[in-house]
Amino acid sequence: MIYHPFRHLGLKFLSVVIAALLWLSVAGEQVVERSLLAPLELVNTPADLELVESPPQTVSVRVRGSSSVLSQIELGSIVAVIDAQTARPRRQYFHLTPGDVRAPFGVEIMQIAPGTVPLRFERRMVRTVPVEATHEGSPAEGFVVASIAVEPRAVAIQGPESAVAAIKSAATESINVQSATARIEEWVTIRVDDPLVRLVTPQAARVVVDVRPLPAVRTLANVPVAARNGRSRPAPSPSPARVRVEVRGPKALVEGLDAGSLAAFVELAGLKPGRYNLPVKVEAPPGVEAVRIEPAQVTIRIK
Repeated sequence: MIYHPFRHLGLKFLSVVIAALLWLSVAGEQVVERSLLAPLELVNTPADLELVESPPQTVSVRVRGSSSVLSQIELGSIVAVIDAQTARPRRQYFHLTPGDVRAPFGVEIMQIAPGTVPLRFERRMVRTVPVEATHEGSPAEGFVVASIAVEPRAVAIQGPESAVAAIKSAATESINVQSATARIEEWVTIRVDDPLVRLVTPQAARVVVDVRPLPAVRTLANVPVAARNGRSRPAPSPSPARVRVEVRGPKALVEGLDAGSLAAFVELAGLKPGRYNLPVKVEAPPGVEAVRIEPAQVTIRIK
């Protein structure tokens, strides 16, 4: 094929003109320097180490380039990087040089400050601690928080060795018991207060708050004492034959009791003839507890 140097002469001329204009625009553009804040990234940290003291979030970077290129720099397009693969469990100083900065094409890194960044590492520690449920507010008048149960009872935490060793327990979000009159059950998040420590597996806890009526206390006099499981007939009589019993339980139950509602007795099974000082035992209705007996012992003679 024969080459024709003058074929498409117009297009060739237009291309030369455009190239010349581009060269002139670039050649005539002013080269400037500018200081920017660049985020600082940490890479290649050993898996068994934890960073204890956080490095600065940003560093100052002096850049050079054409004004048009620098004006188009977006946040995060220039990043300073520390390679922590040589980190050890102690305080160390890591240098930052222009070669540690990632920048777009056409941007020259002139200077970075600070040029040295201190970092302190500790070994990672894993430990199991109990979970404590917390609550706020007060139940309705006449009611009380009888107990709080939480599941799971313990969780595994991890973080820097010194921080993990100082943690005594993990806690749940607070349960609101304000004006409560009945049992409360909720699923809540488990947390650790130290920001350097975290759960190995983030999870929630089931918390049950047992809210019950405030127990009432009452003393019943002249409760008869019986003798049980004795061999002799008739059964021997205790001395004294009646005792005072202090009971505790829900107000409605306690207020409805009388001396006949309780069964006070002494146990004679296995005893031979003789004189004994025996402890008095009391059987009370369900939900009611005998908290004090006076006298606590009675005398009984077995023939």
